[in-house]
Parts: sequence; structure tokens; C-alpha cells
Amino acid sequence: MRLSSAVLGNVRSRLIVATHVHRKSAALAIGVSLLATLGACTNTPTLTKERVAQSDASVQQAQQAVGQSEAGAIELQRARDKLSVAKAALAKDQPQEAERSAAQAHLYAELAIAKSQSASARKAADEVLASVEVLRTEAERTSPTQR
Repeated sequence: MRLSSAVLGNVRSRLIVATHVHRKSAALAIGVSLLATLGACTNTPTLTKERVAQSDASVQQAQQAVGQSEAGAIELQRARDKLSVAKAALAKDQPQEAERSAAQAHLYAELAIAKSQSASARKAADEVLASVEVLRTEAERTSPTQR
């Protein structure tokens, strides 16, 4: 059982490091997105611009979380599509459509992240279970010879 705890600790520490890296990247992406989006629009209310910028940052964060994984890829594409609609609505000075599409983009981005994290956690759990099974097999094999 000690080895299983060590394996679990190793998996947890890897997940914590990955989460920390994603948070730093997300903060940078949010700052860049806010500046780019706010500078591009002048007639639309500031709150709408901020919401579109936040959605842009959410989509970028989701893109980093999903990466090359298939888990969450469809939702990420939907988030990108909704973000494009939101930006186009901003350009056309349609704040209601921009906010609605930005909110949808944000939700799709969150769903993509959740699916990606779920797949990663599932993979880590499978690896831990496989390690436990190897340890169990090893213990059963060596146990009769020690008696």
C-alpha cells in the first residue's frame, strides 16, 4: 500500500504542476486579449468589450488545456465559432449579440476544459490502477516463497 500512496502522490504532484502552468498562461492570455479587444472597438459599451475579451481569454485557456487531445476538441471549436460571432457583432456595433455569443463562447470553452481535465484525470486514475494491479500481482507471486 505504501507504493500505491507514492504513486498517487506522484500523480497528484504532476497535476498540480500542470495546473499552475496553465494558470500563468491564462493570466497572460487574458491581459493580451483585453488590450486587443478593447482597442479594436470604440462605440460599444465597455462592459460588452470586457465580456468579449474575457471570452477570448477563456477560449485561449481552453486551447491550451485541450492541446492536441481529442477530449474537448469539438467544444473548443464551438467556442472559437461563438467567439468569432461575438467579435463580428462588436465590429457591427451589436452589443446584445456580442454579449450573447461571448457568453456562449465562454461556456463552450469551460466545457472543453472540463472534458480535457476529466480525460486527464481518467488517464491518471487508470495508470494508478494499473500500478496497483502490478503491485498486487507482484505481492501474490512473492508471498508464497517467503513462508
